[in-house]
Amino acid sequence: MLLLNGIYDAALLLYALSLLFVFSDCLRRNPGGKRLGTGLLAVVGLLQLAGLAIRFSQEGGLPIFTPYDFLFWFSFSMVVTSFAVAYMRGGEFTVLLLSMAGFSVFLLNRVWLTAEDHTLQSWSAVHGWLAMHVILANLSFAALTLGTVFAIMYLFLHTKLKNKKWDDRVRRLPSLETMDKYSYTAILAGVPLLLASLILAGLSIVAEGRAPLFQDTKVLTTLSGLGVYIVYIVLKVSGRRSGTVMARWAIAGYGFIILNFLLNSWSEFHGWGGE
Repeated sequence: MLLLNGIYDAALLLYALSLLFVFSDCLRRNPGGKRLGTGLLAVVGLLQLAGLAIRFSQEGGLPIFTPYDFLFWFSFSMVVTSFAVAYMRGGEFTVLLLSMAGFSVFLLNRVWLTAEDHTLQSWSAVHGWLAMHVILANLSFAALTLGTVFAIMYLFLHTKLKNKKWDDRVRRLPSLETMDKYSYTAILAGVPLLLASLILAGLSIVAEGRAPLFQDTKVLTTLSGLGVYIVYIVLKVSGRRSGTVMARWAIAGYGFIILNFLLNSWSEFHGWGGE
């Protein structure tokens, strides 16, 4: 456990340094800082992979079933996504926002939760449907986060253009059309994953004979968030709303996703411990 904590502490420190270099590049063009920040991001990803390997050996299987591991996987997905976006033209601010999200979750996880306090008794005790539910939910969370980042950037650029405030940072952003397209594409990928994860969760609940959980507050907020995203897609396809309205819908849907995760502490839905 000391080795695992040491790896995570090193990854957290390098993540912070990477974020600083990325931030400096966003403030003023700094190609050297950008390369260094991207390189540190790659090292963070490798350290996180090493941590996952240790957790795998500890749990005797893929560690995904606890809040600790869920948040860790989300942070790792943000590192991978940020690294990929870093090589896209005009992706500096996208990398910055994704890195801020990933670092914040990683730091929260390191301070708030610990691996030894959130372990399962056995891997074989967990139903396969529940495993797929967690994996799909995490992938959905990552995709919806990316969509929300582009929605936030869209509103930022729209405000700057509306107020005729031009500077180097504005010129480095992708166009409104590009950000609107990327936001929609990411959400369009995340919503089916979220829907599939909910279906698998429902099958797991029925298989375990825990039907009363369908009335849990967490289930209701999840369905509300899904409903917001479905309305978003319908409005987007119809083309009846402006880009700013659609961006606000995307952010509102993500707000429900965040609220849904925060309800874990008061919900019975994720109180199962593999027993």
